[in-house]
Amino acid sequence: MDTKGRYQHLTYTDWTVRETQFEPDQFRYRETVFTIGNGYLGTRGSFEEGYSQASPATFIHGVYDEVPIVYTELANCPDWLPFTINIDGDRFRLEKGEILSYERKLDLRQGILSRSVRWRSPNNQIIDIHFERFANLADEQVLALRCQLTPVDFAGAIEIQASINGYPENQGFNHWELLDQGKTEAGVWLNLRTRSSRIQLGIATSIKISGAEASLQVTSPPGYPTLIASFLASPGQTVTVDKLVTVFTSKHVENPVATACEKLVQLPEYSFIIKTHSQAWEEVWQKSDIVIEGDVTAQLAVRYNLFQLLIAASRNNDQVSIPAKTLSGFGYRGHIFWDTEIFILPLFIYTQPEIARNLLTYRYHTLPGARRKAVHYGYKGAMYAWESADTGDEVTPRWLPPNDPYGEDIRIWCRDREIHISTDVVYAVWYYWQATNDDEWMRDYGAEIFLDTAVFWSSRVEYNTKHERYEIREVIGADEYHEFVHNNAFTNRLVQWHFEKALYIYDWLYKTFPDKAIELEDKLLLSIGRRSRWSDIITNIWIPYDESTGLIEQFEGFFQLQDINLEEYEPRTKSIQAILGIEEGNKRQVLKQPDALMLLYLMRQSQEPPYNPHTLQANWDYYAPRTDISYGSSLGPAIHAILASDLGKTAQAYERFMQAALVDLENVRGNAPEGIHGASAGGIWQAVVLGFGGIQMGDSEPIAHPHLPPGWTRLKFKLIWRGKWHEFDLGNGEWGQGDQGAGSRDRGNS
Repeated sequence: MDTKGRYQHLTYTDWTVRETQFEPDQFRYRETVFTIGNGYLGTRGSFEEGYSQASPATFIHGVYDEVPIVYTELANCPDWLPFTINIDGDRFRLEKGEILSYERKLDLRQGILSRSVRWRSPNNQIIDIHFERFANLADEQVLALRCQLTPVDFAGAIEIQASINGYPENQGFNHWELLDQGKTEAGVWLNLRTRSSRIQLGIATSIKISGAEASLQVTSPPGYPTLIASFLASPGQTVTVDKLVTVFTSKHVENPVATACEKLVQLPEYSFIIKTHSQAWEEVWQKSDIVIEGDVTAQLAVRYNLFQLLIAASRNNDQVSIPAKTLSGFGYRGHIFWDTEIFILPLFIYTQPEIARNLLTYRYHTLPGARRKAVHYGYKGAMYAWESADTGDEVTPRWLPPNDPYGEDIRIWCRDREIHISTDVVYAVWYYWQATNDDEWMRDYGAEIFLDTAVFWSSRVEYNTKHERYEIREVIGADEYHEFVHNNAFTNRLVQWHFEKALYIYDWLYKTFPDKAIELEDKLLLSIGRRSRWSDIITNIWIPYDESTGLIEQFEGFFQLQDINLEEYEPRTKSIQAILGIEEGNKRQVLKQPDALMLLYLMRQSQEPPYNPHTLQANWDYYAPRTDISYGSSLGPAIHAILASDLGKTAQAYERFMQAALVDLENVRGNAPEGIHGASAGGIWQAVVLGFGGIQMGDSEPIAHPHLPPGWTRLKFKLIWRGKWHEFDLGNGEWGQGDQGAGSRDRGNS
């Protein structure tokens, strides 16, 4: 389709995002928008030639390092992009000369970022420059960059310099120390090591020039090996320079530099690499694509969000997970949150289950860190970190500096109190198992996660002798505007659900794999008394829920807080917490993101209590108007879209859906420079498939109950359920809306 829409100076078709003007004031967020990657690494959309406002970054999964005493973060890795062009002494940069035409394009179908510029130099020489780059999906340690140079109105000397920058910074801190560098017949290489974690990285690059006779030389400033080529070009003569890069770390190979250099020599031509890369993308999209007809904006936005998750997910490494900002920016320092399990994983569970398996196995490998956290806080079992890195130990900062330079530091309580993460992880484990029937993985990995986190909860839950009930006190629920609450309904009900499923898995393990059951029984001290306590907690934990009204009290005492009318604060451009302050926000019935509604959403798939239409309506009417949905958390809009869709509020559902879908493309929240909103991107898949498509997983197969937004004439996608592919082709007309299975065309093993 060639229908086009426009917002700001981005234009879009079904598969492409185009920037048609160079806008310096938008540069930082566009670096995020034009991120590329391949599941091994991600590279922000910085310019090859450099730019004064640039924040270039390449992040490799699992390459964490410490800023001494302060925090752990993903280390910004050496920059493989530097490519300078000199025309008779004038260096090509967009800060000088004159831009006569400009276009940058991200091709989502093939994972290729390109840029075309017609530039007039200060010496009045006009040249066409075309860049193209990609992170190879077919061979993840290979990166490729092509530059094509065509003089328009001059004949003269052109010099190019293709470099590796060994001095990347994480916003002022360089994590790398230079070990060595050198050259080979193929090109140049660089060897570095992180300062604290001692991870070695080897990176090598070569160039090939066609279309002109060129002289090639090497220069080696410390930490910046460079290949230099000079040639003469005439008007209309196109010279092509291909820069190929290989990169390895000691987390995967014993000698990264030697491996990178050997790989570089073995690389085929650029044309072959891009062909296999494009074929790999075609295979990915065959499984994960979503087709929307009748709404180009939604079509592009959905594919864009899927693309950003697909390039952030490791296909070959089960020791890493997807950070909250994917591999696209410095936000949250590359830490892993509940975002991955609750928001992102469903896309992979139902379209790329082998990736989902990797992401969940990361949580198995980080069980030792979760156990250390439990011991630190005086509990048993495994207590997952609110923010996790490579080891699973807690890396949430304890304090943050204030916005006011004279203000007090802000205490971050999430590490201590936002403990629902331990059940969020097992929620994803359960639904992965239900979707895949992967009994071997559950035996070897999932069961231990499930059972040891249950051991944690049995030590964390308290018994209230006065009321004869179990309680969970001093927590933060999904709504982070309230930092010290008792009996948060979201947390309590999920813990109850956790124990229910843990007992089921324990019994299943004994029947199916008795040796493994005995092994875990001994390892985790799963006595009869401990299991009996789990059953008692299931029966007697307090869920603040009124069956007669259907209303869930978000936490004990929430209804006694001061009420709020958010419309009285409009118009505004910031969150209610920023307006009121943390303490005043704590005193009011205002939510950062869905909490009781989030609970209903998570219980929705299996129709478990307290989910039912009456309860959903009652709680939507109460909590939706009190949720700071536009300025609170980016995690909220997609969930509201799904629930609004369930309630037949199609216009409101679509509004919330598009708010989430465009959060990065339009920099809706003003923080896109920090990186992609990964949870929101995952929520988009859920909003389309589970919300508008109305998919519910039956015992034998998924069933559609579609209610498409106005204007959507077709919605098409595939799901894999227990080893069988199902294709849904849903319409908004001839099949009718809302009928069970309407528009569903099961393709079987297509």
